[in-house]
Amino acid sequence: MNMNALMQQAQKMQKDILKKQEEIQKSEYTGSSQLVDVVIYGTKKIKSINFKDLENLDKEDLEMLEDMIKIAINEAISKVEADVEKRLGAYGKTVGGLF
Repeated sequence: MNMNALMQQAQKMQKDILKKQEEIQKSEYTGSSQLVDVVIYGTKKIKSINFKDLENLDKEDLEMLEDMIKIAINEAISKVEADVEKRLGAYGKTVGGLF
């Protein structure tokens, strides 16, 4: 393989990676727990937090609600990371794990 063809292949790979990164950043991921739904962007920034069934919640249950929020956020972040691995994992392995 000549150097010119290698450079063209590298440029194509770079364009593919940038396109997939943009797609991920624009995507939304939802994490859920019993009391909370959290939606985040692929940038791992929170878009929304929605509470469910709060009319049955006592003040003593606020600690549990905090835990449910953490669970939902962590689930949504895990979905972002899984999508990044799915879309870009092959590139990361190809270029020495830069991602």
